[in-house]
Amino acid sequence: MKMIMATFSRFLLLLASLLIAFSFTGFAMTTLLPDDEVQALQDIAKALGKKDWDFNIDPCSKQHPWFFSNASKGPENAVTCNCTFANGTVCHVVSIMLKSQSLPGTLPPDFVGLAYLQNIDLTRNYLNGPIPREWGSMNHLVNISFLGNRISGSIPKELANITTLKSLSIEDNQLSGNLPLELGTLPQLERMFLSSNNFTGEIPSSFERLTTLKDFRIADTRFSGKIPDFIQNWTNLDKLVIQASGLSGPIPSGISFLVKLTDLRISDLNGTDMPFPPLNTMTNLKTLILRSCNIIGPLPDYLRTKTNLKILDISFNKLSGGIPSNFSSLRIVDHQYLTGNQLTGPVPNWILQDADSVDLSYNNFNYSRTLTCQHRSVNLFNSSLKDNNIGIVSCLRSFQCPKTLYSVRVNCGGKEVTVNGSKTFDGDTDPAGPANFFQSRTNWAFSSTGHFIGDNRPVDSYILTTSSRLSINNSELYMNARISPISLTYYGFCLGNGNYTVNLHFAEILFTDDKTYSSLGRRVFDIYIQGKRELVDFNIAYEAGGVGKEVVKRFTAVVTNNTLEIRLYWAGKGTTSIPDEGVYGPLISAISVDSDFIPPSEGGHSTSAGAVVAIVAAGAFVVILLVVILWWRGCLGMKSALERELKGLELQTGSFTLRQIKAATNNFDVANKIGEGGFGPVYKGFFSDGTIIAVKQLSSKSKQGNREFINEIGLISALQHPHLVKLYGCCVEGDQLLLVYEYMQNNSLARALFGPEERQLKLNWPTRHKICVDLNPKISDFGLAKLDEEDNTHISTRIAGTYGYMAPEYAMHGYLTDKADVYSFGIVALEIVSGRSNTTHRSKEESFYLLDWARLLKEKGSILELVDPRLGSDLIKEEAMVMINVALLCANVSQAVRPTMSSVVSMLEGNSAVREVVLDTSELMDEKKLESMRKYYLQKVENDNDENENENETRSLTIDGPWTGSSTSAPDLYPINLDSDYWEKRV
Repeated sequence: MKMIMATFSRFLLLLASLLIAFSFTGFAMTTLLPDDEVQALQDIAKALGKKDWDFNIDPCSKQHPWFFSNASKGPENAVTCNCTFANGTVCHVVSIMLKSQSLPGTLPPDFVGLAYLQNIDLTRNYLNGPIPREWGSMNHLVNISFLGNRISGSIPKELANITTLKSLSIEDNQLSGNLPLELGTLPQLERMFLSSNNFTGEIPSSFERLTTLKDFRIADTRFSGKIPDFIQNWTNLDKLVIQASGLSGPIPSGISFLVKLTDLRISDLNGTDMPFPPLNTMTNLKTLILRSCNIIGPLPDYLRTKTNLKILDISFNKLSGGIPSNFSSLRIVDHQYLTGNQLTGPVPNWILQDADSVDLSYNNFNYSRTLTCQHRSVNLFNSSLKDNNIGIVSCLRSFQCPKTLYSVRVNCGGKEVTVNGSKTFDGDTDPAGPANFFQSRTNWAFSSTGHFIGDNRPVDSYILTTSSRLSINNSELYMNARISPISLTYYGFCLGNGNYTVNLHFAEILFTDDKTYSSLGRRVFDIYIQGKRELVDFNIAYEAGGVGKEVVKRFTAVVTNNTLEIRLYWAGKGTTSIPDEGVYGPLISAISVDSDFIPPSEGGHSTSAGAVVAIVAAGAFVVILLVVILWWRGCLGMKSALERELKGLELQTGSFTLRQIKAATNNFDVANKIGEGGFGPVYKGFFSDGTIIAVKQLSSKSKQGNREFINEIGLISALQHPHLVKLYGCCVEGDQLLLVYEYMQNNSLARALFGPEERQLKLNWPTRHKICVDLNPKISDFGLAKLDEEDNTHISTRIAGTYGYMAPEYAMHGYLTDKADVYSFGIVALEIVSGRSNTTHRSKEESFYLLDWARLLKEKGSILELVDPRLGSDLIKEEAMVMINVALLCANVSQAVRPTMSSVVSMLEGNSAVREVVLDTSELMDEKKLESMRKYYLQKVENDNDENENENETRSLTIDGPWTGSSTSAPDLYPINLDSDYWEKRV
């Protein structure tokens, strides 16, 4: 019996193990999901670049990796199925949520294979390409969201076929074009988020039918026209955002019909002045932002009834009159910003005693001796009419300047640091707040307005810190930065009157420089100096050529009342949700301000009357003797004439003394010599504030003389452009003609690609591709051809440019459009991909043109022959093909065929398809010419390292004709005369 029981037990155990094994095997291999949906998921994963979905696990199992979530922060991954079909025997995918994963692919048309799909959420990834038109056939779709990606192109009208669609969230992308009229037919649409895209045109009139809308947002867009009157039809709206949208005012009076609004944000409107809009019917408002809307007149009485308000921002308008005392019901509002208006009268006691976070700066309130710039949590900086008088702002009147100062240096957001061993930057670590004024222990202060809306942090931070190692000059100035949501003003006082150079130091340290969604943020703001807007839509990363890189913007300021004001203002542009919600507003790393004049000496020892007489007499004798010597040598009159010419010319740049230049270059030390070209030697130098400069010592042989030099510099100095190497100023003393430029550390692209071998840089393919897409070109020696009197100059007043880069219509007829720049870009792109100059000539009878060579190879189907053989295995052939084809499109003879530069960037980044290049038969050459060029270029490759190569490659070709500009400039920005003994003397 025992034996039977034991045998039976073993049988049961064996049966149980077989059942367990069978169940695990069945679970891994079977699913209730139809095969076509499994295939659709596989296709979707491939298109998105989603590599961690495990198809050995049931996608509907809610097991990792098909389902995991981090609701607070981080990636979210959820594939959700409905398994109630056919009495629970069939599942269908109804939702796919892949958030914050930086997926690198494209939006898959394959979503149409999931017939029951209701939700697509691809928020914060790195997806590119267009919105698939195929999505229009998905008749169960309720939500589409791909906020924070690189999606480009226009919104396909086919989306209007999704009659079930309730939410369309496509903010923070690269979409463009007009909004389709058809979208106005969506019968159930409740949420439409279009902010931070490049949409243009007017809001379609068909949108008046979107009466189901509850949340509509257009910020940081390029729409045109007025805010449409038909928004009054959207009576179900709970939230309306129209900020820096491109639309003009006035705000339609019909907005009063939107009685369900709890959140209304309108800012930075174009257009004329308007009265305060009628909002008295909106009893549920919690957020009211009407910033920079050109609103005039008094505060409306109905504001006192808005007791549900948490945020009231009516800053930077033209509001006048007083704040009524019966507005005391607003003391419970969390944040009130009335900055930048014309409000008058006394500051009400309910604000001074009870209200929190109130900013009244920049108004005309009555002056009170008892009030300081920061009263509790009320910012009163520059809030009094008396502040407009000459002198320090009234709330600082009690402060006595210990002495007159001639500089201001602040390490914004960081501790005190000393730069270059001598320049000390004050620390600036005050935590600040939404309505905050801070006064330093020296001669500066700052005022900050606003809080970061949407930021989930319990306490706003107004200082950024990076833990990354920054490989930049004076990196200690850029490890921290001060930020502000709306307006940040730095105020210098106790300054001596006169001209000052203001250097503002920036580095973007929040966004990343990689292929993640954190790299897609855009920080955009305006810069004001002494009340004048100097820069509009300033983007730190764009100006610096990337994140984590420094850029210093230099301005000249005139101090007339012993004070200096630097203001940074967020005008509603740029992204606000990357990498997280509430990331926007101005950022600054450091400020350095120095006088352009020598400060007067401070005090001295007392001297007896007799000593004074003796000193004066001796001094007079020396002066008379010096004048006689100078007159006898003929120098006195010449110098006075030059000084008069410089004073009479309103230069847009600085004027430096020879002493300053000598100090910067260590008296033109040969160790600082970095080049020598047709205009003369070039020296590297350092100003006392740490600025690195390049000094071009022009040859004095010019027959045109100093007057012509001064006139030309006056013309060039007026041309300030981000793509011109900045001319800081000049020096004219005696026979010295000196130009002071910003220093370009990497020299020129021409030298890097096809200069002498010892000066070339090994540019791999990713670097070359990045140069075309991301980096900012700068042109040097612009306009200096007129100062060169070599025999090979060719000067006229009609056409300006370098032959080989000029578009045909401009070179032949003088027709100049933006498509001429597109042509030039195409030529440079061919040079970058091939590593060859655009024009090569060995003699006047035989010349070769890179564009001709590329066209011939394209026609013969061997275009990759064009690619620089030095690239080797670094080459990504697909990207090279794209770049060559884009370059050929850009360099088309017909300007109508050439794409816009925005389209060029989109094609190079892979966001849009490259149009087919159709070559005109008139552009092609015969087989004999093809073979001749092939033979030449192949021989050129073989002989590149031959020291005896006598061939002359140049970026410009001297021809007879009305050419002018920098056509005689060499490929080197700082060319070296290799025959000199420069290298031997170099330390």
